[in-house]
Amino acid sequence: MRIAVLGASGRIGREVIDVLKNQGHDIVAITRAAGVDVYTGAGLAGALAGVEVVVDAVNTTTRETSAVKDYFGTVARTVQREAAAAGVRRIAVVSIIGIDPFTTGHYAGKLAHEAGYREGPVPVRVLRAAQFHEFTEMMLEWTTRDDTAYVPTFPTQLVAARTTAEELAALALADSAPDMVEIAGPEQLDLAAAVTKLAARRVDPAHVESVVDTDPEYPLRAAGTLLPGPDAILAGPTFDEWLDRKYPAR
Repeated sequence: MRIAVLGASGRIGREVIDVLKNQGHDIVAITRAAGVDVYTGAGLAGALAGVEVVVDAVNTTTRETSAVKDYFGTVARTVQREAAAAGVRRIAVVSIIGIDPFTTGHYAGKLAHEAGYREGPVPVRVLRAAQFHEFTEMMLEWTTRDDTAYVPTFPTQLVAARTTAEELAALALADSAPDMVEIAGPEQLDLAAAVTKLAARRVDPAHVESVVDTDPEYPLRAAGTLLPGPDAILAGPTFDEWLDRKYPAR
């Protein structure tokens, strides 16, 4: 198949491209650096010529609610419009488990992403994933001050980015599939505890302190809203296995 991957330079986009190329598919890697803007639509019509399937793995660093909702919603509607014009058969998009009750920030943006795609004529399949193992690395970057990381404590079921990419590729390729699928790792963890393991393996920072987030929607996360449902796909590696592979014990 000729498959377009949006957000091709991002964490999931890179992995999806690798998975699909290994299967022999013809990949169109869509990024701003390649001259395509999925928000404005500039260059998108040409990039989608002859494409059968679109995989959307776009992301944004914006966290302000109105801006992130506008970004993701606009991208979805723009891609739907151009995909329909190009004769694309279906679209697969990665999202996040448990986001329905959230009204602010990145989660609200991803809800707008899903909703924008469902407004269009091209069939859409959504893969909702748990937080990635790699999310623990991001938490250290975001929360470390001096020699201590201050990490929110809440339950999660971390999954590897590569595992998510493999399932997203499979969802995009399948002749028949549900409109929405969830994927998570095989075990429930506390985020702060997982980050503590990572910091110990990296020996930096020296300390990790679990904290209660001041975000008004933190109680939703603390209550387990981001955990997978009973029908979710549960797939390894476990967090410890991922840690051993990426940060071998010294």
